[in-house]
Amino acid sequence: MIYDHPQAYELACSFRDVGAEVDALLAWAGPVRTVLELAAGPAEHAREFARRGVTATALDLSPAMCAYARSRGEGLPLEVVEADMTGFRLGRRFDLVVTMLDSTAHLMTLDAFVAYLSHVREHLADDGLAVIEMSHPADRLSETPRVSNAWTVGKDGVSAHIRWGEPGDELDPITQVVNDRVTIAIDGGEVIQGVVPYRFWTATELQAAIRLAGGLTVAAQYGDFDAGVSLDSPDAWRMITLLRR
Repeated sequence: MIYDHPQAYELACSFRDVGAEVDALLAWAGPVRTVLELAAGPAEHAREFARRGVTATALDLSPAMCAYARSRGEGLPLEVVEADMTGFRLGRRFDLVVTMLDSTAHLMTLDAFVAYLSHVREHLADDGLAVIEMSHPADRLSETPRVSNAWTVGKDGVSAHIRWGEPGDELDPITQVVNDRVTIAIDGGEVIQGVVPYRFWTATELQAAIRLAGGLTVAAQYGDFDAGVSLDSPDAWRMITLLRR
């Protein structure tokens, strides 16, 4: 399973500018003392917040990801919790709750999405902000996807070639789930392969889930971490939703 290899997964995602993304999150949220990252994987964003002095909590279902996040976050104000984002109780609220890198695609049913949002609401401070980063609907609903499913990255002298999905990986029109075949080929090293089920969510389905969960309202939506890029802009490559209680 791809998620059993957190270091390779972090390398595959190293094309992201985590520092700049955290800058954007802080600009949207205002003063942040505490942050919760859900389905955090290697917890890159939570670790970046912690490096800036924010008390951070990273939650993920994968034991391998949690162990890696703990080791990489040693010495930082970072707590790592192994739990499901649809069923956790931490007993406290946070100024900022983030779900990054389209992790909501792991929610396979509307009931699961509503449960996730309900737990976001319960853990969000009264004046807090929740941010959900999802893939742009154009990736599945148009002939011109906004992102490529193949890319090359390099970090700390190591490079890798990634394919996230093969041409034959078709979206099931009934379930809206695609079983993406993923390959991470590390130069001079191992080749990691696996199948990752992904659920595609439309913008209207997201709105319906928010209404069903209750207690949350959409404050803004953007197509990029640059707030100047609207969701319907031709430059939009993500669907980023800001929620408040």
